Amino acid sequence: MPAFGPLAYLEPNVPSGTLSPPLLHTSKLYDGMQTTYWTYVPAQYDPKVPAALMVIEDGQYYIDRNGNIPFLNVLDNLIALKKIPVMICVFVSPGKIANAPGTPTYAAAKAYADNWHRQLEDAMRSIPYDTVSDRYPRFLGDELLPEVKAKYNIRKDAYSRGIMGLSSGAICSFNAAWQMPEQFSRVISWIGSFVSLQWKENPADPDGGQDYPDKILRESKRNIRVWLQDGSRDQQYGSAPRNYGSWPATNLRMANALKLAGYDFHFSFGEGTHNGAQGAVELPEELIWLWRNYDSAQTQEEFEQDTDELAKPPFRFTLVDRDADK
Repeated sequence: MPAFGPLAYLEPNVPSGTLSPPLLHTSKLYDGMQTTYWTYVPAQYDPKVPAALMVIEDGQYYIDRNGNIPFLNVLDNLIALKKIPVMICVFVSPGKIANAPGTPTYAAAKAYADNWHRQLEDAMRSIPYDTVSDRYPRFLGDELLPEVKAKYNIRKDAYSRGIMGLSSGAICSFNAAWQMPEQFSRVISWIGSFVSLQWKENPADPDGGQDYPDKILRESKRNIRVWLQDGSRDQQYGSAPRNYGSWPATNLRMANALKLAGYDFHFSFGEGTHNGAQGAVELPEELIWLWRNYDSAQTQEEFEQDTDELAKPPFRFTLVDRDADK
């Protein structure tokens, strides 16, 4: 069973930052979608010095120090140890569309919910998070983050910006960096849903999450650094009425694609199911790896695959007993 290490608990004499009350943003890009978000300002933040930025999708899961994901404790500890830079964190919850009936976005969410027997809020989460397009990255860059930048001194360079999430929030995070590497260059993906959740749902965006391994191999290389995590007992092919694909298999494909295309990446593959336990336990290691060698005097760095990873072969599948999970 995954177990938290000492960095998951606030160390003695380490100052804690300030979490804002819940803030509400009403989107124009998503026709009135209302998004709740929180900002976290570390104790070391100096308004005169531009800070790094980290965006966390499904942010409501990360703001409880005593919860299953002690992100704030890890953040405070690592900043105090100077393992990561001082950074403003923005915890973004999935948007809700119930108050905007009659809009195109509401109609799309309602149709998706009805077609695949999902709740309206769950369907609305899937539309921005699982869709392979630049719409959600533009929502962040053009709508939400300007509200944050109006209050805090945040660096503009992608070198100083990271984004992370789990499940659909993970593919959302990767998609944001892929679509706009000039905005985000560092990604953490837990149990990423690189499957066909929004494939062909929007004719204007024909690609689906299952296409990302091929896109990585065939499209121009983005200057991004990626931590991938999944477990062998993650979801297999979704559930009726639609089979979306295998989460472990597609994350293995993602890892191999990133490796073969020369990306700076790390793949942590355990035995877990579709939950954030392994990712939360590894969070200190993830953040240190993601921000390693960060230099506040720089505004860019060409990320190259680590020499140790270069020497390793691609990941391979091992056939195991089909009855092992029964």
